Amino acid sequence: MISVGIDVSKGKSTVCFFKPGGEILVTPFEIAHTKGKLNELADKINSYGEEVRVVLENTGYYHWSVVKVLVERGIFVSAVNPLKMKRFCSQNIRKVKNDRIDAIHIASYGLTYWHELIPIQSSEDTYRELLLLSRQYHNVISLLIKAKLNFGNLIDQVMPGITSIIRDDRGSKLTEFVKKYVHFQHIDCMGEARFVRDFCKWSQKQGYRVDHERQAKKIFALVQNGIPVLPHTPTTKIVVLEALRRVNELENSRDIILTQMNELGKTLPEYSLISEMKCIGEGLTPRIIAEIGDVRRFHNKHSLIAYAGIDAPPYQSGSYNATERHITKRGNKYLRKVIFEVCLSYIQHKPEGDPVYEFIEKKRSEGKCGKEALVAGINKFLRIYYGKITPLYRELEI
Repeated sequence: MISVGIDVSKGKSTVCFFKPGGEILVTPFEIAHTKGKLNELADKINSYGEEVRVVLENTGYYHWSVVKVLVERGIFVSAVNPLKMKRFCSQNIRKVKNDRIDAIHIASYGLTYWHELIPIQSSEDTYRELLLLSRQYHNVISLLIKAKLNFGNLIDQVMPGITSIIRDDRGSKLTEFVKKYVHFQHIDCMGEARFVRDFCKWSQKQGYRVDHERQAKKIFALVQNGIPVLPHTPTTKIVVLEALRRVNELENSRDIILTQMNELGKTLPEYSLISEMKCIGEGLTPRIIAEIGDVRRFHNKHSLIAYAGIDAPPYQSGSYNATERHITKRGNKYLRKVIFEVCLSYIQHKPEGDPVYEFIEKKRSEGKCGKEALVAGINKFLRIYYGKITPLYRELEI
């Protein structure tokens, strides 16, 4: 048997061919991530008459070009968790690190754990597209939060206290108001009578169901007592409107991504089952599927829970047996986040007869704090998810 260790970098990799007994068949060499070079590597691997297994670290996405070519050529490829590889390589007393030595260590890992290596399965294109969109969704949400914080800070400096009068769950009313009036000084220069007329006309045109005149007078009274920090200058106007434009652009990007995720998700059999569950709408269903992927790749429900990083492994030594253990958090943090949102939705809507919500309330009644009850709810949801989706695929295979 031959273990091929590949230390993957951006755009290139270092390869080592290793046999039992520490025999290095080929001196570690570099190879570029191009179709021609990777096909040459595949030819070299297939030229050996004995069983060959390729081992590399899971690098996020750098390794996928290597995996794609080798798997298409029918080669056994296994991607190892970087933490496991790091612990394996740290057994040496002397800490020496370079790409050539790393490739040797990875190849050695392949021989040591030969029978435990799991081949990479080519996932369905839909799941991969959903995962790609999910990662972009999280990036957009991160930027959107920062943009909204920046916009809120600017509003406090040009229209202090306006958010106490103009409130809108969707956020469009406040942004449209700021876009029209920009600064308290602009409203002050208009005068009360003119502003009230202008605001009522604008509010009616927007379709807001409020007492327009009363709200306009409250706003003008706030203008008289407010102290804007930033002056009413072209610079301030540009900064505020650019911050507003940034928020609107990111919200549009979020909606476009989520719409596409729903379109892709509806092509999968589990979409309808998940969307029928209480408190889970179009905003959560495709994101759950994206992060879990093909549920058939998990051996059992415990594997799925471990993948989410909410498992609490046992700790026992002699007569000591730990009963209170923290979750590992060594798993998919994005999956933990989206299921956390699911459990918050259960708590907010309080659906009667729902097993997840009842389980969370049961843990609360037992004296568990809110965070512990939520983690228990996440665990329960993943068990139910696995129990619902796995039989569905078994029926389809039959």
